[in-house]
This record gives sequence, C-alpha cells and structure tokens, in this order.
Amino acid sequence: MPGFDHFDDDEHLPRPNDRSDDDLRRFREQLRNGEKDINNTEALEEIIQFYFEHEQFEEALHFVDRLLSFEPFSSDAWQRKGMILNNLYRYDESISCYDKALTLNPTDPEIFVNKGITLDNLSRVDEALGAFNAALDLEPLYEEALFHKGVTLEKKEEFEEAVTTLRLILELNPEHPDAWYELGYCYDFLEKLEDSVRCYDEHLSRDPYSYNAWYNRGIVLNRLGQYSKSIESYDMALTIKEDFPSAWYNKGNAYANLGRLYDAIECFKMTLKNEPGDVPAWHNLGNAYEELAMHKEAIAAFTNAIKYDENHYESYFGRGCCFDALDQPKKALVDYKKAISIHPDYPELWHAKADAEYNLGRIEESLESYRTVLKLDPSNGEAWFDYGDTLYEIGEIKDASEALSQSIKIVPHFAAAHYSLAKIHILLHEQKAAIESLARAFKLDPELIEQFKKDHPDLKLHRDFAPLLRK
Repeated sequence: MPGFDHFDDDEHLPRPNDRSDDDLRRFREQLRNGEKDINNTEALEEIIQFYFEHEQFEEALHFVDRLLSFEPFSSDAWQRKGMILNNLYRYDESISCYDKALTLNPTDPEIFVNKGITLDNLSRVDEALGAFNAALDLEPLYEEALFHKGVTLEKKEEFEEAVTTLRLILELNPEHPDAWYELGYCYDFLEKLEDSVRCYDEHLSRDPYSYNAWYNRGIVLNRLGQYSKSIESYDMALTIKEDFPSAWYNKGNAYANLGRLYDAIECFKMTLKNEPGDVPAWHNLGNAYEELAMHKEAIAAFTNAIKYDENHYESYFGRGCCFDALDQPKKALVDYKKAISIHPDYPELWHAKADAEYNLGRIEESLESYRTVLKLDPSNGEAWFDYGDTLYEIGEIKDASEALSQSIKIVPHFAAAHYSLAKIHILLHEQKAAIESLARAFKLDPELIEQFKKDHPDLKLHRDFAPLLRK
C-alpha cells in the first residue's frame, strides 16, 4: 500500500517503525500544553503519520479529522482517513473516504489501490479488482496496483492470470521479494511444484527471515516427497519463529512420512503446546501412537481430538481401531457407529463396523454392514471376501460362492479367497474345481497348506489332494 503500509497478512512481517522514541517525546511535548488543539497542518500531518506507524489508529483518526477541518478539500487527507479507518476495521466508512478523495482527485492511482485493498477486506473481490484495474488504467506499470491485483486474482483462484501479473512486476523489478513469494504460492496451486520452490528460494534470497516462506517451501517439498528437505525448511521457519504451531505440525507429518514416528510425536506435542485445541494435531498424534502399537496412548490422543471437536469422525474411527486392537469390540463398535452417524458414506467405517459385529457374534448385523460397504465400494475385493466367508459360515453356500468369486475377480492374487472358495467346492463335492482353487491358494501362500491339514485332516492322504500337500 502506498504511503501508510499496514497489512494483517501472516506472510508479511510488520514493517519497522521509522520514528524513534525521541519522536514520541517530541510529540508528547507538542501535545502537553495544547493537548489536541494543534492548528499547524504540517505538525498535524507529522502527528498523524507517527500515530499511524505506531498503530495508534484512534489517535491518528482524531488528528486527521482535525486536519480535515482545516483542509476539507484535500484528497490526501481524505485518503489518509480512509486508510486509518481501514486499520480500525471500519471498512464501509473507509470506502466513503476514498470515494470523497476520488471526487477531489480522480486521477490519483494510489487512492484506487487503497480503495481496492479495503474492498478486498470486505471480500468484495470483483470490485477490488476493478479498483486495481482503474489504477492501472491511469498508470499501467504501477507496481503496487499490479501486486495487489495479483493477490486478488489468487483469491479468485485465477492463478494463471495472477502469474501473468506477478511476472510483469518481476520484469520491471526482479528484486521485488513479495512478488516472488506470491508467484511461489500460485505455482503451488498450479501443481508446478519445482517452479514454486524456485520462487520461494528467490524470495528467501532477498528476505531470509520470512518464516512463512520457509514454511510454504517446506509444504511444497513435502508434496514433492522430499521429506528430509521439507523438515530442514520447517526448521528454518521455527528458528525464526519458534511458536509456529503449523510448522511443528507439518514437520511432524514429514517425520511420519519418513517413518520416524517418535520424532513425529514430539513435533505434534510441540504443536499442542502452542495450540492445545488443535484437533488435527491430536488426531495425528493418535495415529502415530497407533502405528507404534501404543494403543492406550493413541486412545487418549483421539479422545482429546473428540473433546475439541465432537464431530471429528476420523478420531472416532481411530479410537475404535485401537479398542479393536485391545480386544474390546463393544467399545470399538460404539465408536464406529458414532463415526458413521457423522459420515455415513465412508466404506472403511462400515467395514470396520462389520468386522466388530462379526467378532461380537452379531452375524446378521455384520452381513448387513458388509452389504453397505459393497454398495458404497463395489470394487472392494477384501470386503467381498469377508462377506463371502461369513456367508459360508452360516451355510449360505450359493451366495458365498458368488461373493468369493467376485473377490477373486477383483483381486486375482488373493490367496485367502481362493482357499475359501476351495472349501465350498469340497463341500459341494466339486473335486476338480477344489483342486484348482487349492493349487492357486497354495502357490500364492504356501502357509495355507498347514491350515488345510488342520481344516481337512481326512483329506491329507486322499490321492487327489495329497500331491498338492507334498508340494
């Protein structure tokens, strides 16, 4: 923003104040006797600038109103008031001030830019874009207008157009650090990840303490599968800003991707130290504990995620899986049902529910849940197997055979499905088909030979089956 720069965006560090404590003492001296009745316009302008830079916007507003009482036709004073009101979040009043300034000076591109920034704060992005274009009509290579136009195009998710605008800035000024930053952001969304990293590197060569750039660079490197490099980038962000929970969280995810789960756990704990209510951090902490078979710790983490978001179905699912692992299917089933009530179209949840019901001996409920899985995900070979195997156990042989055949059709190398189908063929005295299915099963998983000997001890010496068992 020309003149009075003040942005609330996380990605930009605050601009250093130009004025010193000596200035503060001098202005206090000026105000001591006359309090707020200074009539000198130059002094008023200096006081307004000082308060604005020190983010004392209410004081700045008082003095700009006093300045306007002396200079009611000053477009610059009206623009200043608009900028102050913008920083007080009084956006509609701010727009009115810019409009007044434009009636007094309709050819000042700076006023259009500042009006555009406030319109953007109101989420009136199309009008903001119109204001930036109006500034560019007056001054086609106005850098500030080009920059804010590029950022607004990003918000409209018009990334190709934003890239064109930002590249124009860099042709005019290759040292513009924020244009490099925003260009990196655009390339990330356009899936041009290598270009994105290169742009963040250009930004960081000019602004090495930009912790958000180090952070975004880490995210892109993580997407590229360069997990170690992404961790290095997050570390740089955390060196600059230690209390940066998002960096701790994503660093934890990168460690998890590398299989370094204990390191991931420490990072998630650091996230939660800074943001105790961070639900994804609690959930991923639970995931890490679960992968380490630390199920009680995982249950505690998932429970905390649910504490902060009672509709976080992923954590109900995760906690249910841990209860299953601890042989507590009743508790698992409660969590699966709760998760399904929140997200009923998630086939993996229905599959877990079906397995828990099966383990509890609730066979009919289990079969109904398997049918729901298959309705939601007809290509799930494992679900077809579980459904068919359960049907076989209750004597629904025809349907079981069809389900197991469907499982094999989807996953031809599924040894267990071939084996279960072989058992049906034996039951139906379909000897040739049984031998063919057993041959495939034993080839895929030789350990099933011992299982067959336990399941069918009477066939160990059968002339047709014995050769398979010797192999």
